Amino acid sequence: MKHVTVTWNPERATFEARGARPGQPMEMAAPNDDGRTNAIGPAEVLLASIGGCSAWDVVEILHKQRQPVSGVEVRIDGQQLDEPPWAFTRFVLTYVICGRGVDPAAVERAVRLSNEKYCSVIATVRGVADVESVIELIEESGPEAGCEPAGAAQRGA
Repeated sequence: MKHVTVTWNPERATFEARGARPGQPMEMAAPNDDGRTNAIGPAEVLLASIGGCSAWDVVEILHKQRQPVSGVEVRIDGQQLDEPPWAFTRFVLTYVICGRGVDPAAVERAVRLSNEKYCSVIATVRGVADVESVIELIEESGPEAGCEPAGAAQRGA
């Protein structure tokens, strides 16, 4: 059984989540008087969990298939209801896979296996929300070209 403890830190207006690695807490936004958030929100953590779970699978599957992948980014958009409790009704996962000579069929297979068989987080939300996948494969032009998915530039990376 997995276990996480979430503790409120009123001075920082955050919640701190601690799991199996106590020295690696995760900070989440908590209510505060000024309405600003100091960390990622709990609903965004759900999106991050979906992306992290699936990215883990995709990287592992592509490595086992000996695909020359140099970068993986998963962008997760979640659509919520307009009324409380603002439940999610749809998730769109955009997989940006970078490499030189990566087989598109291998990427499609890895994403499909993650979504349909291996990712426990997707399996959990699938019953209450639609889950869609989009794949962007970026072919690197040379060994020094590197991979910079479109979202990286927006984040200032």
